Amino acid sequence: MKIFDHLDKIHAPFKSAVITIGNFDGVHIGHQALFHEVIETAETVGGTSIAMTFEPHPIRVLKQNGQPPLITLYEQKAELIERTGIDVLICVPFTRAFASLSADQFIRELLVKKIGMKAIVVGEDYSFGKNREGSIDLLKSYGPDYGFEVILAGWIKMSKGFTDRISSTKIRELVIDGHMTEAEKMLGRHYQIRGRVVIGRDRGGKLLGIPTANINLHDELCPKTGIYAVTVECRGNQHNGVANIGYSPTFEDHEFTVEVHILDFNDNIYGEKIRVNFIKRLRDEIKFSNISALIDQIKKDIAAAREFFSK
Repeated sequence: MKIFDHLDKIHAPFKSAVITIGNFDGVHIGHQALFHEVIETAETVGGTSIAMTFEPHPIRVLKQNGQPPLITLYEQKAELIERTGIDVLICVPFTRAFASLSADQFIRELLVKKIGMKAIVVGEDYSFGKNREGSIDLLKSYGPDYGFEVILAGWIKMSKGFTDRISSTKIRELVIDGHMTEAEKMLGRHYQIRGRVVIGRDRGGKLLGIPTANINLHDELCPKTGIYAVTVECRGNQHNGVANIGYSPTFEDHEFTVEVHILDFNDNIYGEKIRVNFIKRLRDEIKFSNISALIDQIKKDIAAAREFFSK
């Protein structure tokens, strides 16, 4: 997959471009269905399959207090889009100047002239341009004169009888509430956070006898506080583990942490980037009366995780 991180780097229109446009936060199975429609259409016309997204998220630019935590940071989003088989990813730096483009300019100057669009695949509520004045009807009205087709993709539901359509908003709600299994069904994979291992409060190994990798989160959606069975991707390998998300109420220092104990693993990975996949929520975070009770419970959590992964 070729990646263009600025429109100025596109020096000629793409061959018979078939495009879909969106934030694609999460790259959930609804987004994946869009991408597959784009790929199939491009193959039919012998063209180029293209996904266009924006960085940062438009809401972060347009609304001072409208900053949703991201399901996928850009690095992961690009990786997931590439896995679908899309030929080209265009990541437009989103600014207020870009947001001021009229719908007419967006279609004629960007999509048709710059990109060479021959077809566009969009959801039923797609809108674009300054003040979101552009609509699907407007796209369709331009199609005959500028030689492109508008393809509407229907909403994807999680299962038969499930009323909610799959959406980034719904996935955020599920992750925030700790419903990792339901989030997995919408994402088509386990929810993942990424981060560099940092030096924590140095309690895990020395005080508790259970070493942990501490991760700082930046802009990412954080699951509900509690204890989780997780898998950890590190140095090209995957390991089972137990993650604690919360404020360590037993110690009463009220500092939020994400700590991961990797099972049967003793390597020094300070400063390295790891990926943590949330498989199952095991329990709530609890305040214990003493350190001994906490250690006993952590050992039970580790045993529960081992049992879970052995099934």
